[in-house]
Amino acid sequence: MPLAALLLRWQAKLCLLLGRHETAAQIFQNILVRAPDDPLALNSLGYAAMQRGRHVLALGYFERLAQAHPLDANAHFNRAFVCEAMGQLKDAALAFHTAIEREPTMDRAWYGLGLVLVQQGRLQPALQAFQRNTELQPMSPYGWYQMARVHVEMQQEAQALAVLQHLQGFEPKVAAQLAREMDAIKETGKP
Repeated sequence: MPLAALLLRWQAKLCLLLGRHETAAQIFQNILVRAPDDPLALNSLGYAAMQRGRHVLALGYFERLAQAHPLDANAHFNRAFVCEAMGQLKDAALAFHTAIEREPTMDRAWYGLGLVLVQQGRLQPALQAFQRNTELQPMSPYGWYQMARVHVEMQQEAQALAVLQHLQGFEPKVAAQLAREMDAIKETGKP
């Protein structure tokens, strides 16, 4: 990479660190004029657009990134994340699967896939995704929490209680919230 391009990247990073996001975005746009497939520029602009709620623009940047760098699991993950936010669940699931194919140990992709599958009503594959997430990230309560919720929805009370008990061992606040939800479901009969 030429020195001028490296300096622009560092200038953009410095602007981000200083909170000068608009200036950083302009620099990243200038980088794309010279290097249309620059991963840092595409990712940064996509992330900035997503933060501003401009999902269509963010998706465009992440799609360009995934096309230019098809082996980059993060590019596919970011695309999936935006698709999910836009309600494009089929595209989100496909992009999460692609991210997992590229990097099978990407725990957040397994978690995201699980969330999408739940929204699609595909509970058994969702459960499998959350199980893989918790294998990769055993001390993160989020996968365990979602796994228990899927067990409840599948009317597998014993499995849900086992997950709850596991959570109590390392994340008592999340376990307490889950217990309250499980009690409410017992009272109303609705997940």
